[in-house]
Parts: sequence; structure tokens; C-alpha cells
Amino acid sequence: MSDFAAVVRRRNARSGVAMIVLLLTLLGCALIHLGLGARYIGPGTVLQALLEFDPRNFDHKVIVDLRLLRLVAALLTGAVLGVAGVLLQAVIRNPLGEPHILGLNAGAALAVVIASALGSHWGGLLFGRPLIAAGGAAALFALVMLLASAGRSGLTPLKVTLCGVAISSFASSITAAILILDEQTLLEMRTWLAGDLAGLSWAVTRAAALPGGVGLLLALWIAPRLNVLALGDTIASGLGVNIARTRLLGLLATALLCGAAVSVAGPIGFIGLVVPHIVRRLITDDIRLAVPLSALCGALLLLLADIAARTLIAPQELATGVMTALVGAPLFIIIASRFFK
Repeated sequence: MSDFAAVVRRRNARSGVAMIVLLLTLLGCALIHLGLGARYIGPGTVLQALLEFDPRNFDHKVIVDLRLLRLVAALLTGAVLGVAGVLLQAVIRNPLGEPHILGLNAGAALAVVIASALGSHWGGLLFGRPLIAAGGAAALFALVMLLASAGRSGLTPLKVTLCGVAISSFASSITAAILILDEQTLLEMRTWLAGDLAGLSWAVTRAAALPGGVGLLLALWIAPRLNVLALGDTIASGLGVNIARTRLLGLLATALLCGAAVSVAGPIGFIGLVVPHIVRRLITDDIRLAVPLSALCGALLLLLADIAARTLIAPQELATGVMTALVGAPLFIIIASRFFK
């Protein structure tokens, strides 16, 4: 028992140190991020603008009025995608589980594009946009799980992955067809569909924070049960865990998190794939600790991706989603080759 207690203490201490390191790194990257743009502003001035804002100072106004929104959106989007990846991999027990790969992002994007093409104006649906995206994500992933469950072999990680990729491609094709037929919607959504943090608004970001926060709280609530679920359905059921309800709540939380992310920045991929593997391999596999750590790690990774997107070919910018795909796609291939031997 004493050995077990020592292991728990070491694990908690390692998680605490990792959380402090992530927070400090996140703060440093945030100061760098706020300084980037057509006019570079040093970290000292950035910090002064945040702590002692002077409306007569031009640099302060640039930071607070123009650049702060992009930072907040990057932190929110990265955090919810990181947690969504942890939940998805825990619920379906698939190391390749990721919102972009398994169709959740594609379903969310399709739902938003359909709503826009039908004439919905986000001025009256600011709180509806994240929920529409969440509904689309949930509906498409439900279809993926239904198709993957068919056949004699039942639900397997390989079938879920293949069905997710296929259905995601199908949904993306429908989205492309709608945009080709509706030029106005194409003009409104083309940058957003690339997965970018440009052209944001405080209204949409604030609206997305609500379902994102609910999804995060739900993830923290069911994390202890997901730890038990990792022992297997038979053991979990014997320990009193309602398996069906736990999985349903996990998928609901994932849909809310994906809806929040997609409504703000479009379908950014691979953050939800990379983050859980980093947290599990380097810090902890305890989902209770992995949820907050994944939020910090996801926010940091997306912030770094956005910094790279804005600096690699400056003064021009790449879409943030392009940077995450450049790193995430090779990693997906490596993980898949090791998992499906």
C-alpha cells in the first residue's frame, strides 16, 4: 500500500510540475503572439498594455483592440480540441481517435455551412452557431459509430477509423458542393473552412465559450468513470459504472467541445490526435489529470502553430490549420503504422 501511495504521489507531483511548466510556457508564447503582426511590439510593451492599458498609446490599442481576440480564440480552440481528443480516445479506446479524423469536425462544418446557405444570420444566432456545429458533429459521429458497429466483427478501432475517414470525406464533398452552388456562402466561409484564426469576432468567440466550458466541466465530471472504463467493460460494470451512460456523456462532451472549436476557427485538425499522446507518454495516463493538462497542452500547441503560420512566410500568412496538418498528418501515419501491425 505504501508503494502504491508513493507512486500516486510521484504521479501527482509530476503532473503538478508539468502544469506549472505549461502555464509559464503558455504565458511566454502569448506575449510573443501578441507582439506579432505588421508592426512588431516587444513583450515588455505587450505586458504593459495588458496590465496598464493606455488608450492614448497606439501600441496598446493595437494589442487590446486588434490582437487580443486572436490570442483568446487560439487558447480557447486549442484547449477544447485537446480535451476532445482525450475524451474521444478514452471513450472508444482508439489511439487514432481524433475529431478531424473521425468526422466530428466535418459534421460540424457541414452543419454550419448548411445553416449559412439557408440564410441564417449569425447576428441573431450567435449562441446558436456553436450548438449547430455541435449538433452536426454529434450526428455525423453517430453515423460513423453505427456503420462501424455493423457486421459480424462488431465495433473495432480499425473499422471506426476507416468509417470516420470515409464519412468525413463524404461530408466534406457535400460541403464543397454547397459552396460551389452558393457563391455568397463560399465568400463568407472559405477562410473559415481552411481552419484559420483570422477574421474573428468577439461575439462568436464569447458564444463558443459557453458550450466549450460545459463540455470541459462534463469531461472533468466523468473522468473518474473513464479511468475505470479503461479497465474493460466487464470490470467497469462490476465496479458500478454505467457504461452506456458514461460513453454517451463522453460523446456529448466531445460534440460540445468540437462545436465550440469549429464555430470559432473552422475545422482545425490533428490537435486532438497529438495532445493525448503527448500527455500520456510524458506526464500521466490518469484521465482526471489528463483533462486539464490536455487543455493547456492543446492551447499551447495551437498557439505555436499560429505563431509559425504568421512568421514562416511573413509578411504573408498561412492558415493555422495548414500548420497543424503539416505536423499532425505524418504523426497520424506513424501512430497508425504502429497500432495496426
